[in-house]
Amino acid sequence: MATYIVLANYTDQGIRSVKDTTKRADAVRDLAKKFGATAREFYWTLGNHDIVVIFDAPDDAAMTALSLTIAAAGNVRTQTMRAFSRDEVNGVLAKVV
Repeated sequence: MATYIVLANYTDQGIRSVKDTTKRADAVRDLAKKFGATAREFYWTLGNHDIVVIFDAPDDAAMTALSLTIAAAGNVRTQTMRAFSRDEVNGVLAKVV
């Protein structure tokens, strides 16, 4: 499984119903399972992003489909980053010539 960090910001629609944000997080957790993914952690944050979520997903295609499905609901805009563990980066570095 690959790890992904998703940075999310509320849309106008999302902030109008901000009191439902934890319920929506529960729905995202359930939705992720349909893509073979797991929502490991949700964090509501201060600063440039409103929410940070850590997902595990089988591949980029599954994570992209999940991200697009979340965005299509209209409550958040997302930025998704593939994250590499120390062991994964060491594997990549072993291939550097």
